[in-house]
Amino acid sequence: MEDKPLRSQQWFGKKGKDGFIYRAWMKNQGIPAHQLQGKPVIGICNTWSELTPCNAHFRELAQSVKNGIYEAGGYPVEFPVMSLGETLVKPTAMLYRNLVSMDVEESIRANPLDGVVLLCGCDKTTPALVMGACSVNIPTIVVSGGAMLTGKYRGRDIGTSDIWRFFADHQTGQMNDEDLYTAEACMARSQGHCAVMGTASTMACMVESLGLSLAENAAIPAADSRRKVLAHLSGSRIVDMVREDLKPSDILTRQAFENAITVNAAIGGSTNFIIHLLAIAGRIGIDLNMDDFNTSARKIPLLANLQPSGKYFMEDFYYAGGLPALMKELHEQLNSSAITVSGHPISHNYENSECFNRELIAPVDNPFNPTAGITVLKGNLCQNGAVIKPSAASNGLMQHTGRAVVFENIEDFNHRINDPELDVDKYSVLVLKNAGPRGYPGMPEVGNMLIPKKLADQGITDMVRISDGRMSGTGFGTVVLHVSPEAAIGGTLAVVQDGDIIKLDVPAGTLHLEVSDDEIAERKSKLVLNNNISKRGYTYLYQNHVEQAHLGADLDFLKGSSGSDVLRDSH
Repeated sequence: MEDKPLRSQQWFGKKGKDGFIYRAWMKNQGIPAHQLQGKPVIGICNTWSELTPCNAHFRELAQSVKNGIYEAGGYPVEFPVMSLGETLVKPTAMLYRNLVSMDVEESIRANPLDGVVLLCGCDKTTPALVMGACSVNIPTIVVSGGAMLTGKYRGRDIGTSDIWRFFADHQTGQMNDEDLYTAEACMARSQGHCAVMGTASTMACMVESLGLSLAENAAIPAADSRRKVLAHLSGSRIVDMVREDLKPSDILTRQAFENAITVNAAIGGSTNFIIHLLAIAGRIGIDLNMDDFNTSARKIPLLANLQPSGKYFMEDFYYAGGLPALMKELHEQLNSSAITVSGHPISHNYENSECFNRELIAPVDNPFNPTAGITVLKGNLCQNGAVIKPSAASNGLMQHTGRAVVFENIEDFNHRINDPELDVDKYSVLVLKNAGPRGYPGMPEVGNMLIPKKLADQGITDMVRISDGRMSGTGFGTVVLHVSPEAAIGGTLAVVQDGDIIKLDVPAGTLHLEVSDDEIAERKSKLVLNNNISKRGYTYLYQNHVEQAHLGADLDFLKGSSGSDVLRDSH
């Protein structure tokens, strides 16, 4: 196959004044002239930041990528983009996912790059970088940062999911402040993202199952030297991808998205997977909708025994064989011929893999839990859909009818949830409004509301909870999320009142407010929407253009691609 002309030569191969400027200012870094003469120029899109602790080791990882690029005959250039630290960014990192995707898209398009390596790890950095790269569509490969080592606390393994347990225990007096302080120092004991199958690990599994990374990318711990080896090999591979002109649009087919959805069910992946995969599909032009994610209806079982749906941690998962071993179990359910960044079918990633621990990775005919994946709910309370993760919920609450206890926003919830006078019992349904994309803004991870203290003191550990917000992938419970349309734009959620009866039926896929259509219409006619709209800046842009959760919460004007062409010079 004849090599396609390098995109970078539109800059470095140019004659005259413009070419002089493009080359001369690059050479002030000590770059020999031959490095800019016909070699593939590979961008390393780095989300390193000391404010993103999950990604704080990426400078070192970037060097391994560079070594691979040099080895394969390319020339690496590292560039930064805005980094989103899930643990620090307020009001929520999700508010800025779309902004980062714009940063990535424009940085790639505007610069002399032939291919790009995306360094991502913390929750939103992966979808944001992939979304941006898809909208340019030059050869792209993903290198995830890897999970941190398993935490160790007083003789037992811990991870991020234990935060919710610790604070439930603290609320009932089973842990004191000193216990929490000790646990705090024991949990995050190495570089890397959350050690459980939270959103960060789910995103790493997503890119591997989509075919956007090399095999084993999902589970190698951040502190394991093999993570650097994978980065090196990815650097080498992207140079060949440029020569082959293998682009995201060649890899991200309908079949690839179906594979990712199947795998997400089997690993017990985060509900956030839905909102991010929908956004990626919108950028690359694949028709995907909420019903495609209803994997519980397809009977995909839970194969990975990982917190929060199971017992173990990502470090254990890697030692047991990692994602290739799990995908091998799913071979009959996968589109095995889908092409990956390796240039081979995805079956090439797992056909020779082995499982070394059946406590971690179960066979399809003997799964850890036959109920897995995500159930998409429909009903008059969520006309466009809502989601629940059955494997992280309580079986006894899968069919439940209870009266609503309503909180108008997160401040109202925080103020009243532990009030001894709160009219709530274990059968009640907690309802949180105005936590959606437009209303918060940004759709924060507040959906797994704490159990009221007076019920926690009675030993109640789970209740049905409903919101238009999200939940951390490390969270668990019978939590209905992503209610669409959200309360802030006048969805039915906005008119739920204390005492209304709500019926949840997960097996039937329904969520219903037991109020007549006429009464709902009457309430909506009197509804005064909270005009909580920012007056300036990115938040103003976001609130005026963000789509609803069932569409991926992207900005409406970012759907699709602008391609890689830049027709005008800068001087």
